[in-house]
Amino acid sequence: MQFLDQAKIFIRSGAGGPGAVSFRREKFIEYGGPDGGNGGKGGDIIFESVPGLNTLIDFRYAQHFRAERGHNGAGSNRTGAGGKDLLIKVPVGTQILSDDREHVLADFTAPGQRIVLLRGGDGGRGNASYKTSTNRAPRQHGMGWPGEEMWVWLRLKLLADAGLVGKPNAGKSTFLNAVTNAQAKVGDYPFTTLKPQLGVVGHRGREFVLADIPGLIEGAADGVGIGDRFLGHVERCRVLLHLVDSSAEDPIDDYHIVREELEAYGGGLCEKPEVIALNKADAVDEKTFARLKKKLEKLSGAQVLALSGATGQGVEAVLDRLVELVGSKIEDKGEDRQWTPV
Repeated sequence: MQFLDQAKIFIRSGAGGPGAVSFRREKFIEYGGPDGGNGGKGGDIIFESVPGLNTLIDFRYAQHFRAERGHNGAGSNRTGAGGKDLLIKVPVGTQILSDDREHVLADFTAPGQRIVLLRGGDGGRGNASYKTSTNRAPRQHGMGWPGEEMWVWLRLKLLADAGLVGKPNAGKSTFLNAVTNAQAKVGDYPFTTLKPQLGVVGHRGREFVLADIPGLIEGAADGVGIGDRFLGHVERCRVLLHLVDSSAEDPIDDYHIVREELEAYGGGLCEKPEVIALNKADAVDEKTFARLKKKLEKLSGAQVLALSGATGQGVEAVLDRLVELVGSKIEDKGEDRQWTPV
């Protein structure tokens, strides 16, 4: 299935149905009077987050959503039927943004969350409701209130516990394939990964979700390369696993570049716990690797783990550290992902 994490759609709630103009006419009943019923309420636009979806591809082909309008009122004081609500299902992790992308209208962070984004218009009054002591035979009626309409953006931020960051070809996809059931594409050229990948890690009786995003290069925050678009998928991660390629031309500079891009993006990414792993330990000699490890620890002020996703060296130690930071209790995850209705 094709991955799509942004989509623009048009939504419109149903208009209210018009009220009826009717008079009671029955044999032997004089002055029957007005009996026109009210119109029905228009349908609402409702969004619901459901499990099992991880892309917005459906909204590429269906971009206009309109709820049913309310039905007309009728004689004998019969109220028109209400229009059917339109339920739009989105993946967990979806945000609904205003047309200018300046305001977050809703944020779905757990399955089953539901919100009425646009309310249908109320039905118009029938002529029976206009009857007064001085107006015994009213002929006016209400046409019903119009529905609401707007363009909105849907933005998907995948929910993961840990996120992989690093330069292109740092070995992120190889590591993801080694520790999860994912089948991310691996190739010896920049930007092999063009879309985020998710995998479930099982380690020491615990499970957590690991996300791999396309590599970052200098200027990504300004749109260079693939840009920073996919960094939104690691905004909600509890911890970042920063992979540095020890066989690169300048691994220390690579670490600097990625950290600068995370800071430029914002979203609290720089404040998240970070596990640093010097990857491809099998591709350089021990002396060079030890020197790089010492420099990186001095620069970052944190422990740097040795890793080789291809041979499995250091994988257990990295997973131990991630499990320690991520935690495993579902109730703990819920504390950070509490949903507040908008």
